Amino acid sequence: MTTLVDVAKKANVSKMTVSRVINHPDKVTDELKQLVYEAMRELDYHPNVIAKALANNSTRIIKLCILEDIDTTEPYYMNLMIGIAKTLDLHQYSLQLVTRNNFDIGNCDGYIITGMRESDVEWIKKLKKPVVMFGENRYGFDYVDTNNKSGTYILSQLALKKGYERLIYVGIDSKESFEYSRESGYLQQVQEKRMMPELHRFGNHSHLAEEFVEKNWDNITKNTAFICASDRLAIGIERGISRCGGKIPEDYGVTGFDGVFLNQVASPKITTIKQSIIEMGSACGENLLDKIVTEDKQGALIFEPKVNLGGTLRV
Repeated sequence: MTTLVDVAKKANVSKMTVSRVINHPDKVTDELKQLVYEAMRELDYHPNVIAKALANNSTRIIKLCILEDIDTTEPYYMNLMIGIAKTLDLHQYSLQLVTRNNFDIGNCDGYIITGMRESDVEWIKKLKKPVVMFGENRYGFDYVDTNNKSGTYILSQLALKKGYERLIYVGIDSKESFEYSRESGYLQQVQEKRMMPELHRFGNHSHLAEEFVEKNWDNITKNTAFICASDRLAIGIERGISRCGGKIPEDYGVTGFDGVFLNQVASPKITTIKQSIIEMGSACGENLLDKIVTEDKQGALIFEPKVNLGGTLRV
């Protein structure tokens, strides 16, 4: 039977190096990894991960728990899973997707949780395995997210630079932390410019935003830009303006937030904040695995927002 020593001899490296390539590939150079992987393939060597896991009382399973309804029309959560899985695969962990209804089925080494509501806080605090949240929170949980406040601040600032004189914020009617942060970014910008804030909140459905525009069209003056908390709401605003005969971006501006899919299918394409969901998923995986090994608190990992220019603001 081929052993670790055989692989080390074949690759002309130390046994310790082979072990590090197998167990901590992120800490080894690409050149060394390639040498060791080639030797493993030639010798048909497969690490006994299961035996190691049993010895360490580990399952090598990470659960991704999505606590909200999944919209299958967007690749948002698919991108998140791809990012997490990429990191877990490097460390020979498996990803298991669970929902509220099957959360407790089977054991695992840790949890990545997204879509948390205030009512979920107490039971999540009682979990005995390490947890990392995808999405900011104000309850002390470690998390990974975009800088939501900075995102809407930048878009509000950009709309003003493009010459729009009135900013209306269209938010998500939710008590989640990310929504509060997106709203506060807009508020900071309008307060700095000594403008009157105008805020409206709806469920995150495009038809509600579209209906809002149609019902209030007579009061929506030209040279107005809508700062929306999601691309879904932005599409609704865009459709409402078009139905009422308004011209985008000449007379009205629209911005969104997410940049995963919907901004691309809108016409014109929406200027939005593009979230790096795959990279953020990878970061969730890295933080959770670090937490499993060190048992240290990871804190917040914030990705800075990136503006994805479309055709809904003036050039």
